Amino acid sequence: MSRLALGILGSGKGSNCRAILEQISAGKLAADARLIVSDVFDAGILDIAREFRVPNVYLPPGRFRTRLEPQVEMELVTMLRGAGVELVVLAGFMRVLKEQMLAAFPRRIINLHPSLLPKFPGVEAWAQALAAGERITGCTVITSMRESTSGEIIAQREVPIAADDTPEVLHARIQLAERELYSEVIGRFCDA
Repeated sequence: MSRLALGILGSGKGSNCRAILEQISAGKLAADARLIVSDVFDAGILDIAREFRVPNVYLPPGRFRTRLEPQVEMELVTMLRGAGVELVVLAGFMRVLKEQMLAAFPRRIINLHPSLLPKFPGVEAWAQALAAGERITGCTVITSMRESTSGEIIAQREVPIAADDTPEVLHARIQLAERELYSEVIGRFCDA
């Protein structure tokens, strides 16, 4: 049985990456993490990659704050293709991918957002949901398209909002749902 080759991109502490690698290690995902890439030199996701003995690299992003420079994005494509990556998993990657990546991995880049899209597509979506008086929020997995939170919705998971929720408490509950949902969606790609 063939295993799905993953490339995981992240900018932060790597909690979603850890959850994915734990699922792989436990034999619950028929996948192999081939490469973990971060645009932040000291990101926790790179420590997690080393802990799980996954090849990893820091990719200097260049001068732009929200995206990679074009030649850097091409270097990313080359690295992922060189590692045989079949599915690119964005795990807290804080840069919008552009045409080079989207063309290299059409409908094979997935992203996670902490709201029930199309509601609250921006930053700190959980705080936006609280401020709007929502009773239910959640998380969404999408295929990446032209913008970071636009694309085909693959799956969503609802998270109820309690009357006494703070943004931090709600965010923590959403993160638990994210970890479950992301692994479930990756599993669908493994079975395809």
